[in-house]
Parts: sequence; C-alpha cells; structure tokens
Amino acid sequence: MPTALIILAAGQGSRMNSDLPKVLHKIGGAPLLVHGMTAGASLQPERIIVVTGHGAEQVEAAAQAADADVICVRQTEQNGTAHAVAQARDALADFDGDALVLYGDTPFISPQTLEKMAQARTDGADVVVLGFEADDPGRYGRLIVKGNQLERIVEAKDASPKEMDVTLCNSGVKMADCATMFDLIAQIKNDNAAGEYYLTDIVGLARSKGLSVAVVTCPEAETLGINTRAELAAAEAAFQSRARAQALENGVTLAQPETTYFAYDTVIGRDATIGPNVVFGPGVTIESGADIRAFCHLEGCHVSRGAQVGPFARLRPGTELEETARVGNFVEIKNATLAEGAKVNHLSYIGDAHVGAAANIGAGTITCNYDGVMKHRTTIGARAFIGSDTLLVAPVSVGAEAMTGSGTVVTEDVPEGALAIGRARQVNKKGLARRLMEMLRATKKKQAEGE
Repeated sequence: MPTALIILAAGQGSRMNSDLPKVLHKIGGAPLLVHGMTAGASLQPERIIVVTGHGAEQVEAAAQAADADVICVRQTEQNGTAHAVAQARDALADFDGDALVLYGDTPFISPQTLEKMAQARTDGADVVVLGFEADDPGRYGRLIVKGNQLERIVEAKDASPKEMDVTLCNSGVKMADCATMFDLIAQIKNDNAAGEYYLTDIVGLARSKGLSVAVVTCPEAETLGINTRAELAAAEAAFQSRARAQALENGVTLAQPETTYFAYDTVIGRDATIGPNVVFGPGVTIESGADIRAFCHLEGCHVSRGAQVGPFARLRPGTELEETARVGNFVEIKNATLAEGAKVNHLSYIGDAHVGAAANIGAGTITCNYDGVMKHRTTIGARAFIGSDTLLVAPVSVGAEAMTGSGTVVTEDVPEGALAIGRARQVNKKGLARRLMEMLRATKKKQAEGE
C-alpha cells in the first residue's frame, strides 16, 4: 500500500526558551524534524507532508533542504493535533494509500517500529496506534484495550482510578487509510476544556463505526519527545550512546568511546580506528582500515581505506582522501582531493585544490584560494614536492614531480619536473645585529631611568 507521511511541526516549543522553532533544534547535527523524516523514509513514502506553523519559513526551508520533494502546509491557528493533520487534506486529496502521522519533536521512532505499523495495516487493521509501556505513566494518555482491539484512549486527567493503573500509553503516532483518517478527523468535536481538536478521538469514532483499531508497541525510549533544553541534552546523550554502541558492534575501534561524537549520518567501515575526542559533523564516510587520530573534527568528507588523519586535524566539506593519503597535525583541508599516497603532515591549509598521488606538502604550506570575492583552485601534480612555508597563490598549478623551494610564493604555473624559487634574496649585514641590540638596550635603560 502506498504511504504518505504527515509530520506535525507547527508548535512553538515555548519551554525551549528559544527564538528557533523547536523542531529545528539539533541532535547528532540534524534538526529534530529531519530525524523523523529519516525514520519515515524506511516506508518509501510517495509523499511527505510537513505541517508548519511557528517559524514556518525556517521549518519549511529545513524540510525542503532534507528532501526537495517534501510538501509543506501551514497551520495558521494552533487548534490541536487533529486540526493540524487536517491541514494536509488538500495535499492528499488525490492520494490513494495510507497516511502515517508523526511528530517533528519525537526523533527516535525507529524504522522497524514503523514497519510493524505498516504490517498491522496489511494484516487488516483499519487504524493502527503506536503505544508503549511506560515506567511512569503519569500524564500520558492510557490505551484501553479489550481483547486484541483498542477500545479508546483516555487522557490522564479524565481517567478513573482503574484506568490510571494502566501502563500502556499513547505515543500519538497513528496510521490509517488516508480517506478513513480524514473522514474520522472531520467528525472530531472540540467540546473540551482547551477547545481543541484532538487526534486521539479518532479511536473512539473508529470503534463506533465498527472499524478495527490495533495497537503496535515500541520501547518507551523511541517515543521520547523534546520539550526543554534539558530533554534535548538527554536526547543527544541517548543518541550518542546508541551511535557508539552501533559503531563498536559494526567492528569499529573507538579508543575512548565516550569522547567520540557522531552525526546522524556518520558511516564508518569495519576495522577503522577512531582516537579519543574525535567529532564527526554531518556527511562523513570513513572506509574500512582508516585511522582517525585524537582531537580531529570532520564534516562533509570522505576518507578512503588506509588513510590517516590527525592528530589535531580538521577536514571540512568537499574533502576527499584517497587510499593511504595522510593528513597530519594542525592541518586543515577544505574542498580538496588528496590522491593516493599524498601527504600533508604539518601545519598547513589546503583549500580548493587537487593534490596528486604521492605528492608531499611541506610544513606551513598554504593554498591562497580566496581573493576576497571568489575562490580559485590549486592543482599539484603527482609526486610533486612542495617545500615548507610555500604560498600557492591560486589559480595556479604545479606539475608532476616539480618542486618549490622553502618560503616560495608561487604566482605562476610551475612546469612538470621544474624547481620554482620565488622569494626575496637574503642579504647579511655584518655586525648589525649586535649594534642594533645594544642600541635597543640603551634606549630601554634611559626609559626606565626616566620613570
């Protein structure tokens, strides 16, 4: 059955005490909203509808950056969860399939759980509700089950003492045939203290029409909603703990796991080694057998098999390290490729460049890639040797097996096999250093006596 996701992302999140919409706060380098979209993607949805409200333009931009085909609709008035889902009606008017309602501030629902919900629909349930066994049911709505059917959802404030003892609770996530979902929502009333339209009411309405309502359960941790900064921090810690455990299970060596920080999309191959205090931003792939040493920061880059990075190195977006390439301490690479066996070992910046196979970049080398308006590229040929403290003023190329003398400023292309030297000629002034120091000391002494 084709599936459409309806992701509710209209809330302000006032308890976050932030100008940023709640669903745009990040875990693992990605907005909460993107985590929900990623989980839902496991069902291969034909449409994704994001319902926005507070900070709509920002939320819509983030959603469309994650998936250009996402459809955004706005809830201009906050009149409850059923009202929010109803905003997606027009966008799904011609859709023949299931609708799955997710929440933009609930980032940890797993693909496996959503697949179980889809299977329950395949098995014949008209409506599927996701529940969980709560350690402390407290304020959660209770799921009242009779036989194998969900009879109703009772809010904690409306529950009887017997119902309060129920520990099976409502996550808010629901799935039904799209037409059925909107037909039920159209019948929901707002005759409650808040004057809002609650999505939970579809269960009672469905049962009154003889429709079957099934419950699928998941671990409570998957239903964690983010409402405060403290909950955001706890969610980040939970995410990192799971990511570290998964990396270890996949055969990655983490020298000090609690100091390694992953992004939501970090990919690391088996037998890679990650040193202490390594931070992965979004968009990083590390192949098997690579070695990332202590105190490195990587984002938007690809590190091939057998390559070595760090310690104290930074790889920025667009960086590609081919097999056995080496990046050493206090080196920054940006939008550049290091071909097989190339080395940049010390105190260098390589940006907007291609470094050929087995080339050696000496300490203190800088590719001068920015003229204040535009970026320019540097090309360094295979087996070239760049002397320490070379400045390569882009656009410029250094040919294969060419060399530059230490301290050279390269402003013109260097032919293959040539040696380039571009620096001021050294002049030695005999005895001038001693005379200069004597003069300076005398001046300092007079100043001290004058005080």
